[in-house]
Amino acid sequence: MTQEAHVTQGPLTTEAGAPVADNQNSETAGVGGPVLVQDQLLLEKLAHFNRERIPERVVHARGAAAYGTFTLTRDVSRWTRAKFLSEVGKPTETFLRFSTVAGNLGSADAVRDPRGFALKFYTEEGNYDLVGNNTPVFFIKDAIKFPDFIHTQKRDPYSGSQEADNVWDFWGLSPESTHQVTWLFGDRGIPASYRHLNGYGSHTYQWNNAAGEVFWVKYHFKTDQGIKNLTTEEAVRLSGVDPDSHQRDLREAIERGDFPSWTVQIQVMPADEAAHYRFNPFDLTKVWPHEDYPPIEIGRLELNRNPENVFAEVEQSIFSPAHFVPGIGPSPDKMLQGRLFAYGDAHRYRVGVNADHLPVNRPRATEARTNSRDGSLYDGRHGRARNYEPNSFGGPFQTDRPLWQPTADFTAGTGNHEAPVHSGDTDFVQAGDLYRLMSEDERGRLIENLAGFIAKVSRDEIAERAIANFRQADGDFGKRLEAAVQALRG
Repeated sequence: MTQEAHVTQGPLTTEAGAPVADNQNSETAGVGGPVLVQDQLLLEKLAHFNRERIPERVVHARGAAAYGTFTLTRDVSRWTRAKFLSEVGKPTETFLRFSTVAGNLGSADAVRDPRGFALKFYTEEGNYDLVGNNTPVFFIKDAIKFPDFIHTQKRDPYSGSQEADNVWDFWGLSPESTHQVTWLFGDRGIPASYRHLNGYGSHTYQWNNAAGEVFWVKYHFKTDQGIKNLTTEEAVRLSGVDPDSHQRDLREAIERGDFPSWTVQIQVMPADEAAHYRFNPFDLTKVWPHEDYPPIEIGRLELNRNPENVFAEVEQSIFSPAHFVPGIGPSPDKMLQGRLFAYGDAHRYRVGVNADHLPVNRPRATEARTNSRDGSLYDGRHGRARNYEPNSFGGPFQTDRPLWQPTADFTAGTGNHEAPVHSGDTDFVQAGDLYRLMSEDERGRLIENLAGFIAKVSRDEIAERAIANFRQADGDFGKRLEAAVQALRG
């Protein structure tokens, strides 16, 4: 349906429905006199305009989205009892939002930054949100470090700009970031468009089947358009010419019927293998090698409908990794555990406590039956129904069947514990593996991109510490990077 189809013909009215006689001139005390407070149309329009924007997202503020369809192409019932994954050929409506991480709402699309890949499945058992990125790993492994990390990426309290000192000081002191930084400054750091990037669930999730068996799962969305990236120079030019390049590309592709799609794959690890795997499989800074757990194709995702209103459907859309359906649940991933709270709490602050009532966020095939009432955006949908449980008046009741299975008994004392250490845990091996997988041209661009940023720091020890992490990943990597930085710093 086009935007024009929503326009109602007839007299312009106030928000209360009264006809507007003059929308060109405010009321004044005579010709040329002061404006009168009795001009309620003027006050209504100005007051609404002052409140049209909600706070932008703290992270992932800049983005674009589209509706689509996920179609299951493989029977996965041996691993999960989720109904939307129960029948081959079964379509499920989706909403996918792409975004940058660090930029503000008005920033450019073509920048070096991870891309958010937030996917909402409108299933018959409620909404399932998969909140990932275009990289399979992340900078940190524990959510307690997330505010500090984002502070280094955002504007400095004094200068009001992103500062290389802050970025590299944190990364250098957080060697776990080495793998993701190698991804970010490689060729895939600046995708050419949202259509030409892969998506990843990134975290490890739990699937459980009808028999109660538990499996650990990672999601991969491989673009059917092929990977396409921009060089630093191309991105700088494009950002100046068309800051909205990625948003425009996605919208126009769907408008002309060139619907982008992704092949959906999973990696599956039986639950009992996790404790003895060579590294912690719940560590967000690491991938599962494909030779250990080969990707299994299970479906296809296609985007085929643009939002009609960016504010209503994109800005007010919410995604939370805590939105699970029966048969799918969390893992002990400490970043995921923190996000289970943080995302929902961010939406309650940013959009409102009833953000789930908005059309883009509502479940499609089932009704949300809760005892929550009142607050901003509340539409009174519950009428006179009683708001407590249990009750004797036909209210909603518990099912007595959890969405996911308990996986372990925890008897150790409470405290600030590091995640379990496995024999092969290291912050550098996979970063080195990634470097060695690159062609010589790709390595050259990686070194150039990293050196250009590291050379901006003001203190030698910050640069040296950053380079030392890459040297531990691969000797050649560190040696070449050190030489490039020294050449730029003189």
